[in-house]
Amino acid sequence: MTTPTQQPLSHAKPLFNTVLVANRGEIACRVIGTLRALGIRSVAVYSDADAGARHVREADLAVRIGPAAAAESYLRIEAIIQACRDTGAEAVHPGYGFLSENVDFARALEKAGITFIGPGVESLNVMGDKIRAKNHVAGYGVPVVPGVAEPGMTDAQLIEAAAVVGFPLLIKPSAGGGGKGMHIVERPEELAATLLTARRVAASAFGDDTLFLERLVTTPRHIEVQVLADNHGNVIHLGERECSLQRRHQKVIEEAPSPLLESLHDGGATRARIGEAACNAARSVHYSGAGTVEFLVSDDAPDEFFFMEMNTRLQVEHPVTEMVTGVDLVEWQVRIAAGEELTVRQDDVVLNGHAVEARVYAEIPERGFLPSTGTVVLLDELPGDELPGDTLPGGAGRKVRVDSALLEGLEISSSYDPMISKVIAWGEDRTRALDTLDGALAGYTALGIDTNVEYLRLLINDADVRAGRLDTGLIERKMPDFSFRQVGEFELVAAALSSVVAEEEGPQAPAAGQAHLAGPWNRRDGWRLGVRPPRRISLGLREGGVATVAVSGEVARGAVTVTVDGGPQRKACLGFSRRHRVELTLDGETREYALAPVYPEPGASAVLFLGSDGWSCRLEVLTREARLARVLAAVQREEGAADPAVRSPMPGTVVSVSVSDGDHVGGGQLLLSVEAMKMEHQLLAPLDGTVHISVKAGDLVKADQVLATVHLDAPSPPPTDPSSN
Repeated sequence: MTTPTQQPLSHAKPLFNTVLVANRGEIACRVIGTLRALGIRSVAVYSDADAGARHVREADLAVRIGPAAAAESYLRIEAIIQACRDTGAEAVHPGYGFLSENVDFARALEKAGITFIGPGVESLNVMGDKIRAKNHVAGYGVPVVPGVAEPGMTDAQLIEAAAVVGFPLLIKPSAGGGGKGMHIVERPEELAATLLTARRVAASAFGDDTLFLERLVTTPRHIEVQVLADNHGNVIHLGERECSLQRRHQKVIEEAPSPLLESLHDGGATRARIGEAACNAARSVHYSGAGTVEFLVSDDAPDEFFFMEMNTRLQVEHPVTEMVTGVDLVEWQVRIAAGEELTVRQDDVVLNGHAVEARVYAEIPERGFLPSTGTVVLLDELPGDELPGDTLPGGAGRKVRVDSALLEGLEISSSYDPMISKVIAWGEDRTRALDTLDGALAGYTALGIDTNVEYLRLLINDADVRAGRLDTGLIERKMPDFSFRQVGEFELVAAALSSVVAEEEGPQAPAAGQAHLAGPWNRRDGWRLGVRPPRRISLGLREGGVATVAVSGEVARGAVTVTVDGGPQRKACLGFSRRHRVELTLDGETREYALAPVYPEPGASAVLFLGSDGWSCRLEVLTREARLARVLAAVQREEGAADPAVRSPMPGTVVSVSVSDGDHVGGGQLLLSVEAMKMEHQLLAPLDGTVHISVKAGDLVKADQVLATVHLDAPSPPPTDPSSN
């Protein structure tokens, strides 16, 4: 195997003694790994929700900065600076998101005499506003997308300007990044309403509702260039990344190099031109540190590219560049901030092989990518002999790297972005990199939470993706054709037999003071005279249904006979292989599952989490009371009837209510919007009727809380036959 080699972490010049990492999650852990390798003491900051987080455990010191809400913790500039003073931190690494591109934060650090490991105020000020950035780089020979980008434009002015830009067009917020607040408008009549939503999202996410318009480039591909610049006039690029696989303008799969540029066979001429354009954009603002210049390229004209924005920070997808270049970008961020000169020249940059990154989200793809919360009860992110992601900063020299902040027992909160980890794979070519990534995802196990791992495997094995035929709309087109795995007989039987084993191995002896209860009549296995009847295990499914598995025989003694929902008899045998793994043989076919049982308080239903090949499910072992409640709920509602209750999909905040209590609404009409995990979820009327609203804008709501109820319209009385009088 030939893989890129990691550049040695040299200590030729003293760097910082203590660096504070002003972030959380996997990026905080990744930065702490490089600081440790450099011999620099690290300081973590955390909110109340992150008190037990992995980045807190891995840092040398940790400081609480506020409650769970980001606005009261990770976005509090004064709290970060006070934490620096309290710990003696000489510099701050902002990671990405939060304060990483906040010019006020950079100014405050400068005033306090603390080094910002990032670009200067000029770069942040110009590039932090998309309108200003676009107009600025156009004067330095960097091509830009046609559109209207003037600060302070009202909705009326934007609507008037849209006629000149043409449809379809793209509404973009001037502040912020990550694709949030961007909206496609196909027709003029949609523009006014979409502008209202775009302003609300922009104001909520970035504190700035300034918008601008751009022409929508057809079959667009998202290609970005990684740049490094020091404070001695040196600017280089480290090749490009392709980030065209996106949903809702959020990247899902990223790779380096771009298959589009690789397919041109122009001797690298286009790569050199787009790289030089990125360097010119960086030079125009005297950039310092690591940054990324994003371009839009039409698949129909791949030799043309247009500047979109510059991200003045480390990117989520930076590992793929590190994997193909062997350059640790975080190390160079630290070194440049400490005043060192770049020793890597443009001619030294060689793209070796191919790397692909998959973002793992806590979400439910088959339910519109709805973010999900929960507690990690079983974790195995890198099975096999691969090294963990923080063993070697930069990831060079390995085929698989996992950047993660997950821990068993960690609760996934609705307060933050749903991305929980990243799986990165390297190969000598693109096909081998994708194959390696697929294998790594197949072995990725995180039970107790919903993830998009199964979806990621479907996506990277799609024929168009494999062929490199990518564009930013591909996911939306492909999603309806993806077939997601459902709970089947194997999973039901595995869960049922596992619950029986747990019961058989449960405590048999009576509690102290209850010796008179000893004997077969008190045993949990239901001992009785005569032949033992089949055990019936009722399992609750996610969608509310109930499945029943009847088990005849002793599971611990080998093969048993099972039936599922009264179906045919099957021969089954359950075995235990390795840690938290079970093997089920059903009529001669064997499958292995990761298994994590959760036993609640007495009287409540136990929960079993099963997972295999990147897929997982949750099954409740129902008590009699819980089973009866589910059966009655199914009886009370006609099959196929809509639920009149409108529930919050997850914990969040009501950001808008579009109707009034008592209004008549139509099925599919927007009722209210809930914001959670940095996303706005629009809740629609399930049927025609009169709506009762039980919340108001600003209310905090729980998962599954009823926010509105639509009362079905009463049927009109039949017309009276005049002849009957």
